[in-house]
Amino acid sequence: MSIVKLEKICKNYTLGKTTLNALKNIDLNVEQGEFIALAGPSGSGKTTALNIIGCIDKPSSGKVFIDECEISYLSSDGLADIRAGKIGFIFQNFNLLPVLNALENVEYPLLHKKMAFHKKRKLAQEALESVGLGKYARHRPMELSGGQQQRVAIARALSTSPLMILADEPTANLDHVTGTEILTLMKKMNLERKTTFIFSTHDQKVMEIADKVVRLWDGEISS
Repeated sequence: MSIVKLEKICKNYTLGKTTLNALKNIDLNVEQGEFIALAGPSGSGKTTALNIIGCIDKPSSGKVFIDECEISYLSSDGLADIRAGKIGFIFQNFNLLPVLNALENVEYPLLHKKMAFHKKRKLAQEALESVGLGKYARHRPMELSGGQQQRVAIARALSTSPLMILADEPTANLDHVTGTEILTLMKKMNLERKTTFIFSTHDQKVMEIADKVVRLWDGEISS
């Protein structure tokens, strides 16, 4: 089943009197359970494409389908609902809240859910244990290593059982060994949970384990 479909997507930015064409007629189809890398150098359009898939940005033209529903016409509130209900995010800078401990960070996306507190806490604890950090639940981000913080971020993304997880350069701030461990963990989650992963990356390690590599160059898919 197709969970993401982009049709003739263009994204333009106006800088003074200059128009920058960040994406040019992009077509992309992502099936459920795929582990995909959007690859390319800086300025290629991969992060812009990821932001459009993640309902963070809107295209200048073209159609976007998430879970077979067109979202191009949705309001900001409607897009926020899609983000909250269907998409998990992993960032290169982890984006953990420093005043919350690991368990509370994982639980944070569940706060808007209409369910009992004890169930939210249980889901967060299970997600944290699934990435091997159950015993670090009370640790704050500053008390964790970079790799551990990224594991917390993965648990946070998984806590809502999203349709897909979008990862923007998730290994960029990690050393080679830790980055490899994090990728192995994400691939394990992909295989066990059938969760779709879409990466924006220039990391060769990501490309080597991806099911499909979509290469962008100057706003266009080159291969």
